[in-house]
Amino acid sequence: MPASTTYDAIIIGGGHNGLVTACYLARAKWKVLVLERRSIVGGACVTEETFPGYKVSTAAYVNSLFRPEIIRDLHLKEYGFEAVERNPASFSPFLDGRYLMLGADPASDVANVAKFSTKDAENYPRYEAMLERVASVVEPTLTQIPPNLIKPSLGQLFEAGKMGRALQKLGPAMGEAIEVLTGAARPILDRWFESEELKGTLATDAIIGAFAAPSMPGTAYVLFHHVMGETNGKRGVWSYVRGGMGGLTQALAKAAVDLGVEIRTEAEVATILTKSGAATGVALTTGQEFRAKKIASGVDAHHTFERFLDAQTLPPAFRDAVARIAYDSASVKINVALDALPDFTACPGTSAGPQHRGTVHLCPDQDFIERAYDDAKYGMPSREPVVECTIPSAVDPTVAPAGKHLMSMFVQYAPYTLKGGPWTQAIKDDFADRCFAIVERYAPGFTASVSARQILSPVDIETTFGLTGGNIFQGAMPLHQLFAFRPVPGFASYNTPVKNLYMCGAAAHPGGGVMGAAGWNAARVMLGA
Repeated sequence: MPASTTYDAIIIGGGHNGLVTACYLARAKWKVLVLERRSIVGGACVTEETFPGYKVSTAAYVNSLFRPEIIRDLHLKEYGFEAVERNPASFSPFLDGRYLMLGADPASDVANVAKFSTKDAENYPRYEAMLERVASVVEPTLTQIPPNLIKPSLGQLFEAGKMGRALQKLGPAMGEAIEVLTGAARPILDRWFESEELKGTLATDAIIGAFAAPSMPGTAYVLFHHVMGETNGKRGVWSYVRGGMGGLTQALAKAAVDLGVEIRTEAEVATILTKSGAATGVALTTGQEFRAKKIASGVDAHHTFERFLDAQTLPPAFRDAVARIAYDSASVKINVALDALPDFTACPGTSAGPQHRGTVHLCPDQDFIERAYDDAKYGMPSREPVVECTIPSAVDPTVAPAGKHLMSMFVQYAPYTLKGGPWTQAIKDDFADRCFAIVERYAPGFTASVSARQILSPVDIETTFGLTGGNIFQGAMPLHQLFAFRPVPGFASYNTPVKNLYMCGAAAHPGGGVMGAAGWNAARVMLGA
């Protein structure tokens, strides 16, 4: 066996969070090693040439939540990171020839909503203001170290109290904020609006990556996620990354290398080495070993605690808590190479226009989503899937060859475990054909414009990106798996029962999304430990 090499810290997984942790530790002059299973770093935030000449954001496809503090601290713009704003944010065509565009500017939003309901047009600015009030409470917690609820220190109690005091400042609006954080999206949308076209558009944001219908608790928080974040200092604006989402992680990797971080790809971890209850290093599947004073895992809790560690290393209660973590997923990602832009009947045109720049929602109403979920909850891919499309090439021509276009479809619902047996290529093709047929209703000729496609089922997402159950958040995000409960109560402060072993990925607070906050928070804990 080769002689081991010693580091101050080893990071398991080269996703965006792992790279952020590595950068901040290296800034403190730590000797850091990043080990990535795949041939490229970035985790689920990558750009790959899936089709010749195309720069495909294979998994994650839009940006807004990534922390501006990290962009500034690590000088990521100097390393090539560029966020390209989308305007408008969304386009919803309808079969009656009308359409709804949102996110261009407040006046335009009101005018668009008024096409469907004067009452909703009056309420829409108030609805957005309500979400902003909730954001003022929640966003500061993203970079807060959650307390140990089982044995909190005085300092942790004080920090936890900040959120309570912020909620108090909302006054009578506190109840509405709590509902957004814990409740279902549909009752909230039904209370605010009467137009199903508007409610259907907004409700699709409540189910992204979740195995849940908008009528189920927890979906309001997913909906709320879409108003957080910023692009180039503009709050709530979502963007593409120039050259694909890998532009972000490649910038992080360049920053890391300049800070002295060693990055090894095709380095799959098999075991976290321990001695006397403390992590001492890792062993790869090749048998090669590396030693470090501290280990940070950027992969999910299942891999970290149930695959990389001997069960006897962990307390039984902790093992049981980890085993209860839900990884429910029903998302399929379809990447599509196009010879031409979709020509929507409701807003015709094959030159890049506002109807192509943001997220295209193909959802007539909330009941459509509920019916799609009904199929999935019985173990079947939706007969009528909920299809969201983005066309980054309409804003960033660098991702496709000249005259061609690239589409990303994120689709609900298709469960990880199918009632009739395993996922097969035939099942994937049939599901993708149904998705294309839905697009065809709104943009005749779409299917004929497709030159190539890649279909990633939940099983493919698990296999390719190491995301258990195909869950894009490294664990579902209902209330009992958030903040001080993530990944499990008592160990939400990025620490684990194994001394010198930390969690730095989306399995920890604040969870999924391309934020970088988990990696940044974990680095601060490690540096202060």
